[in-house]
Amino acid sequence: MSDGTREKRIALFTGAYNHVVDGVALTLNRLVAFLESENVPVQVFAPTVDEPAIDHAGSLQPVPSVPMAGRPEYRISLGLSPAALSRLRRFNPTIIHIATPDFLGLGALAFARARGIPVVASYHTHFSSYLDYYRMGWLESTMWAYLRWFYSQCQHLYVPTSSMAEVLREHRITEGVELWPRGVDISLFNPGARSNTWRQEMGFGEDEVVVTFVSRLVVEKGLDVFAEVIHDLQEEGEPVRCLIVGEGPARALLEEAVPHAVFLGHLEGEALSRAYASSDIFLFPSETETFGNVTLEAMSSGIPTVCADATGSSSLVRHGQTGYLVPGKDPAAFKHVVRELVHDPSRRQALGQAARSEAETYSWRLILGRINAYYDTILEKPAS
Repeated sequence: MSDGTREKRIALFTGAYNHVVDGVALTLNRLVAFLESENVPVQVFAPTVDEPAIDHAGSLQPVPSVPMAGRPEYRISLGLSPAALSRLRRFNPTIIHIATPDFLGLGALAFARARGIPVVASYHTHFSSYLDYYRMGWLESTMWAYLRWFYSQCQHLYVPTSSMAEVLREHRITEGVELWPRGVDISLFNPGARSNTWRQEMGFGEDEVVVTFVSRLVVEKGLDVFAEVIHDLQEEGEPVRCLIVGEGPARALLEEAVPHAVFLGHLEGEALSRAYASSDIFLFPSETETFGNVTLEAMSSGIPTVCADATGSSSLVRHGQTGYLVPGKDPAAFKHVVRELVHDPSRRQALGQAARSEAETYSWRLILGRINAYYDTILEKPAS
């Protein structure tokens, strides 16, 4: 190139891209679509299934994988197959981007090191927070040692929030850490999508306060806290109704815990936008988020958010201004805040308006352009 910058060709390695709908897959699909719109060649390497849940963006090279024990909707990548390795060589990337530090990520790292290709990584999963839910806390020190080793070999590590960066610093992962927040489609998720007609069709009374949960239905999202808060408020006679959007292996448990809730399953596009905007309070007790895409979507939809004061949400929600941050695993504290909002509609409106204004600063195009600029800074350096 005339300015001395090397050609930009991105090989992206991830454990989730099209076989399951989650925040990682959706974010990476947005990134690939954006890069290709900017005429940046991208080749994705990821596990897949016969009937994927996402109509993915870009070119996907499948890699060998097996279902995760106990969570078969997720796949464990087994590394680079001969076919994938051949595709990688032909693609001839100038940057290797690793989204998951698994066996596939290790293969990508080895390929890059052998050829002097710069490596960047993005941090999508707060691994240590998941260990407690699966009674594997004894692995935490080993896990952090591995992550320190892995990310020390990456020129950049993109993290979604400053609070996540602080967690990494506490575990001595400090070099090359750059902020890459997630974005939101503020034209899709907006307060104008609210529909009283839709609320009536769902069976919500005019005087009922709709408390909504949107996420994959898995235990680590704080479903037990959510269910206890709703159950107790209803037992106390509060005019609260519950709306749950999402699918997952814990749905049956949640249906039993909150039998009068409205379950809509997985929603996308305008249907999801209407569900958010037609709600009154977004309740999200999850402590396992690195960012919290659903929290930002709720904010953009103009509803107050009540979230766990944990990595992810704590960088999005301005306590007392756009919503509330509550100690995780404390149903009584969550219940207290929700009850106050149930009885104060003017407060809900004020918080929702402030939340919308805050969300408007998270434009997807601006956010994705930041990654492209990070790539440029890597390629401007002399080749190793």
